[in-house]
Amino acid sequence: MIVALTVGLAGALGSMSRYLIDGAVQDRTSGAFPFGTFAVNATGSLILGVLTGLLWYHGLAGSLRSIFGIGLCGGLTTWSTVSWETVRLAETGMPGKAAINALGGIGISMAAAALGIAAVAIA
Repeated sequence: MIVALTVGLAGALGSMSRYLIDGAVQDRTSGAFPFGTFAVNATGSLILGVLTGLLWYHGLAGSLRSIFGIGLCGGLTTWSTVSWETVRLAETGMPGKAAINALGGIGISMAAAALGIAAVAIA
C-alpha cells in the first residue's frame, strides 16, 4: 500500500511538473506548435530511459521503478495531449505541423529514452 501511495504522490509531482514546464516553454515560444508538450514528453522519456538503464545495468529496485516510471513519468508525459494537439493542428489547416508533432514527438521521445539508457550504460 505504501508503494501505491508513493506512486500516486509521484504522479501528482509529475503532473504539476508537466503543467509548469509546458507553460514555461509555451510562454517562450510563438505560434500554434505545442513545444511545451514536446518538451515534457522528451523530458519524461529521458527520465524513463535513465530508469530503464538503471534497471538493466544496475539492478534498480522494482518499487523505485514503479514510483518514478509509472508515477513521475506517467504524470509528466502526455500522449493523449499529443493526439489532441495533432488533430487540432490538422483541423486548423496545418497538416505539416500536425505530422511534425505526431512523428517528431515520437522520434524525439525515442531518442531521449535511448540517450538516457546509453548514459547509464556508460556510467
